[in-house]
Amino acid sequence: MSDKTSDKKDLLIELGTEELPPKALKGLAQAFQSGVAKGFADADLNYKAIKLYATPRRLALLVTQLAVTQPDKSIERRGPALQAAFDDEGCPTKAAQGFAKSCHVEVEQLTKLETDKGAWLAYTLEEKGRQSAELIPAIFQAALDKLPIPKRMHWGDLDALFVRPVHWAVILFGEEVIQTSILSVRTSNTTRGHRFHAPEKMTLVKPAEYEALLKEKGRVIADFDKRQSLIREQIIAAAEKAGGHAVIDPDLLDEVTSMIEWPSVIVGEFEKHFLDVPSEALISAMKKHQKYFHLVDDKQQLMPYFITISNVDSSDPEQIKKGNERVIRPRLSDANFFWSQDKKNPLEAKLERLKSVVFQNKLGTVYDKTLRVTELAGIIANELNTESVLAQRAARLAKCDLMSEMVNEFPDLQGIMGRYYALNDGEDNAVAVALDEQYMPRFSGDQTPASATGQVLAIAERIDTLMGIFALGQIPGGDKDPFALRRAALGLLRTIIENKLVLNIPGILKKSAALFPSEVNADKACDGVYKFMLERLKSYFTDQDISIDVFDAVTALTPAEPYDLACRIDAVNQFKQLDAAESLAAANKRIANILKKLKGDIPTEINSDLFAEEAEKHLAEQLSSVSTRVKPLLAQSLYTDALTELSELRDVVDHFFDDVMVMADDEALKNNRIALLGRLQGQFMQVADLSLLQ
Repeated sequence: MSDKTSDKKDLLIELGTEELPPKALKGLAQAFQSGVAKGFADADLNYKAIKLYATPRRLALLVTQLAVTQPDKSIERRGPALQAAFDDEGCPTKAAQGFAKSCHVEVEQLTKLETDKGAWLAYTLEEKGRQSAELIPAIFQAALDKLPIPKRMHWGDLDALFVRPVHWAVILFGEEVIQTSILSVRTSNTTRGHRFHAPEKMTLVKPAEYEALLKEKGRVIADFDKRQSLIREQIIAAAEKAGGHAVIDPDLLDEVTSMIEWPSVIVGEFEKHFLDVPSEALISAMKKHQKYFHLVDDKQQLMPYFITISNVDSSDPEQIKKGNERVIRPRLSDANFFWSQDKKNPLEAKLERLKSVVFQNKLGTVYDKTLRVTELAGIIANELNTESVLAQRAARLAKCDLMSEMVNEFPDLQGIMGRYYALNDGEDNAVAVALDEQYMPRFSGDQTPASATGQVLAIAERIDTLMGIFALGQIPGGDKDPFALRRAALGLLRTIIENKLVLNIPGILKKSAALFPSEVNADKACDGVYKFMLERLKSYFTDQDISIDVFDAVTALTPAEPYDLACRIDAVNQFKQLDAAESLAAANKRIANILKKLKGDIPTEINSDLFAEEAEKHLAEQLSSVSTRVKPLLAQSLYTDALTELSELRDVVDHFFDDVMVMADDEALKNNRIALLGRLQGQFMQVADLSLLQ
């Protein structure tokens, strides 16, 4: 294909719709870009760059310097083997004639293909590249068809299916329109601007002018990232002018950017008396219902202001401000009412009502779960030498706020409101804090519980859920995880590891199993739950740049304490960087292979009188010396220091394998050497199975 500029053109494709779902827009746009890029790759169409545009009413791509035609291709077809292609007289057989016919040529025009495996008839077809203009509509349509849309809908009497009604479509290649139909709409070179500021059609002459035309005449900022940056800048400036700092939630910013084409910032106010309500409730009302950004002062205290982004550049912004203030006031009044009502009765008074809330049909109600978690929290608290009375009290109150008016209206405040209600009731501060911390970490990267009582409750709650659901055989598979067991497992493991808690999980699982009704038979789930938990740790450590072989080397020993497992992984990871690591890992592999082949019991008794080679004497002496130094280190779980000591055995181990025949003909000699190797392996196996290191 020629590289001349004339062989390349810019391409603009745009789909204009009713307002797309705000929470889905960014993902739809990225998937659209990926789908079109894949279509070009599959069609072998080269281009310089592809730029994405996304607004509430459009998905568009600007492809620069797209090849006008596909490159020509040579396609080689292989026919029958030569011996089957001609008879004894050299005449073509039916197989040869049939192959020639399928290639639309005579037998004489076929060639011979000779390889190491034999010779065949062949034909090389020269396929001329198709025009890009012929291929683009199908690529456009295929990308739309593959968008991650859960439910596609009809509109009007059209056959097309999409997430929202489609009003226009553009395919402009160079300065020419590619005429076709996309989702029942004929393509053209006309786009549309802002719904209110510039609703009339605008003609595009060439693709490169798209972004500027929309901005200057259409009052639309088509570039998602540029629009988002502008919104962020407007919010920050407006907050500073109001004397505060805007709290910009990234997800909310994405959502607002997906709702706006021409952003204009508005600052509103609400009455100060609403600040008596817990700030989280006010913030939730502003964010969830109205998509407002809230302001805080220098002490991070909520201020009686909010920021909203209007999609119109109004000549009277004061009216928009007042309108938004009228809308938010009932929301804040509701929050104030719920707060007042919920405080009339203590949190514990709501415990009985949990009997009416089913956790899982076979596992009973949330009340039943509360009783189990209360018992388990006491057990875990005792294991961790922390206050069991506080842990059990927190567990007893843990789910009571689910029955509050506030949490019923704002479910994301569960735990948070529990803390406020507990403090209002005069509960111990540790109990109140734990009610909030039980849900930590709430999302990937979130902090784990900081308080001892919160840690106990968070662990107990998650273990009860894992054990119960696993006992019923409802193990997560594929994308299905209705009880969020993966998140629960990782959350409790992070809580243990990151807070350096010494807790024997298999032992706790057994004690948890005993708390379930006998018909649930939870005992059978213990092994499966712990295996599931260890699998969750694989990605946790991989994210910390720990290689899989290091993880496998440690988990091969199935350590019972997650924090101890983490310490071992850190030690083995450091050991792997030592010069001696590769040699000792190879030696452990060799020992493992030797011991694996033995039948019956492996010899364990070492008789120094049977040492026939200097190399085995030296190994035994060094092993004894190192073992003495390693023992107290392992007792204190100083695995890095222990492996550093063991690394000093490299030279004597290398010499042993160089100079000593392990599988000697003399049975006594052989068994003595095997016992020596077994003891050597045993020293390393106190930390990890180094034979699994790569």
